[in-house]
Amino acid sequence: MTRSEENYIKTIFHIGRQGQEAVSTNSIAEQMETKPSSVTDMVKKLSDKNLVNYKRYQGVSLTDLGTKVALGVIRKHRLWEVFLVEKLDFSWDEVHEVAEQLEHIKSDKLIDRLDRLLNYPKYDPHGDPIPDKDGGFEERDKKLLSEVAVGEGGVCVGVKDSSASFLKFLDKNNIALGQFIQVLEMEEFDGSLVIGIGDSTRQISHQIAANLYVKIKE
Repeated sequence: MTRSEENYIKTIFHIGRQGQEAVSTNSIAEQMETKPSSVTDMVKKLSDKNLVNYKRYQGVSLTDLGTKVALGVIRKHRLWEVFLVEKLDFSWDEVHEVAEQLEHIKSDKLIDRLDRLLNYPKYDPHGDPIPDKDGGFEERDKKLLSEVAVGEGGVCVGVKDSSASFLKFLDKNNIALGQFIQVLEMEEFDGSLVIGIGDSTRQISHQIAANLYVKIKE
């Protein structure tokens, strides 16, 4: 498969909630910043390779083979992110772009040894699950911080928005994975929150809270 084909398969997987739902060519075009006509041409090629199911006006979904390919690319991407952070001291806002290039390496032997070197990590630096070599992965039981009731809290386990600008904002405000975050107040007008992290408190917007995942302690 070409790099472009792998990118399309991965994008369809993410938009379609792990490839299970049909998605429109327009949504794929928007995500990939290209023309809908270009998406249609690519989707037809992927359909000929039995990687997607496509019927005009009914959307695009992945076949079992397409899902396997998508999980393989995602596995490589997230393992490389862990490697870049743990072994090369990249920050979590720097790794995505580099991993986008490394995810297209074809050697299964290399990826298996990378996985072993990293001691078989379950999650990447942003809290997303890493598929194993058979495509299996563990989803955390999590919820968005914006959905947490006042007085409750949880451990930050991931981000919904993994853009560099958002991750830099979190670093600037000393918000990181593994921290216990408690919702102290919620502003009825705009949904902004006052949160507690350790001995400090800070105010964050609803937009920030809606992009942080926490695991509620039982």
